[in-house]
Amino acid sequence: MPIALVDCNNFYVSCERMFNPKLEGKPVVVLSNNDGCAVARSNEVKALGIKMGEPWFKMEQIARQYSIISYSSNYTLYGDLSARVMSILSDFSPRQEIYSIDECFLDLDGFDPKALMTYGQTIRQTVMRNVGIPVCVGIANTKTLAKLANHCAKKGLAGSAGVCDFNILNKEDRKDLFASIPVNEVWGVGHRIKTRLNGLNIQSVEDLCCADAEYIRQQFSIVLERTVNELNGIPCIELEEAGVPRQQIMVSRSFGQPVTTLEDLSESVAYFTTRAAEKLRKDGSVAACLCVYVRTNPFKKDEPQYQRSIVVPFIQPTDDTTKLVDAALTGLKVIFRNGYRYKKSGVLLMGLQSKGMIQASLFDDLDQQVRSDNMMKVMDTINLKMGNGSLTIAATGVRQRWAMRRERKSPDYTTDWSELPVAE
Repeated sequence: MPIALVDCNNFYVSCERMFNPKLEGKPVVVLSNNDGCAVARSNEVKALGIKMGEPWFKMEQIARQYSIISYSSNYTLYGDLSARVMSILSDFSPRQEIYSIDECFLDLDGFDPKALMTYGQTIRQTVMRNVGIPVCVGIANTKTLAKLANHCAKKGLAGSAGVCDFNILNKEDRKDLFASIPVNEVWGVGHRIKTRLNGLNIQSVEDLCCADAEYIRQQFSIVLERTVNELNGIPCIELEEAGVPRQQIMVSRSFGQPVTTLEDLSESVAYFTTRAAEKLRKDGSVAACLCVYVRTNPFKKDEPQYQRSIVVPFIQPTDDTTKLVDAALTGLKVIFRNGYRYKKSGVLLMGLQSKGMIQASLFDDLDQQVRSDNMMKVMDTINLKMGNGSLTIAATGVRQRWAMRRERKSPDYTTDWSELPVAE
């Protein structure tokens, strides 16, 4: 059964270039929260030897030397463009698994095997024409091989530009290709596993293909055994059309500057709880309890350290933002201590279950539940139409002195009326 893995090229950078064509061909890097480290690099930046996760303060000198353009992460923009790409890709297959914000699997079972290379090019051209994001397509009979084929498509190996179909390669050509690819390019083989595999003289993808699957399971895990089988064309990882419901929802951030007051800390906790509640309702779930935590900066050894969390249960599982925020702030007041410079706070929703599966009790106020549901529906509808944060609760604050640093953020071109692009 042929499977395609469609992956957006340097996705965050491509999103920035989409609305600023002057960035084409120039070195561009997108930074993490608080402009900390590189989370996306253009090919020009990669060519300079800058690694993923490189701290910005370490690369500032080389950035000045080579005129590297840096941007703060704009997840609102990236999420919206991702949704558009995935919507278009869903038209190319009856079954789609969205694997991450910038990649998805497509089931191509029943398609003409001889036409898949052309079909892959059609996918690329359609996404580029309708959204403006470049993608590459890898085609094979297992998900692991499809991921590897996508890697080859990006590198221009064994196929036309941007598309690679392992199924059109003969046995010898595939063997030679796999022998030229380091084993760490295999899906799920990280640095530690690579080091151990190298110690067993498994250097390339071909070496791993030829390894005894049972021996690999004994030395590593059943997961890596499945990887070996997948590399040999034996499907072990099923295509998932719908994601598995989340068991927990976490929202947390490091602050742009230290926070010392309960007021500022409360604003951050209320804001994070509001975002978590939005995700909860989007999943159609409710939470049975909530955990709120705070901590100081562990890297500031010369400052007093404090870290504390507390779990607040609900009598009845809920998805109501007001109830969730009230619980979070109640817990925060218990764990807050004066005299510390807080660096981070967060909220974790736990005990998640489908809203339709809640068991009613004798003392439920059905009218109140209807009012709550209607209010949350109105809030979500307005925020979806007008942009996140258009309608929120007062506890999240206005000035938000604790907000993370985003000094290089691009406008929210597609989700904020006031930041729509203007043609000059």
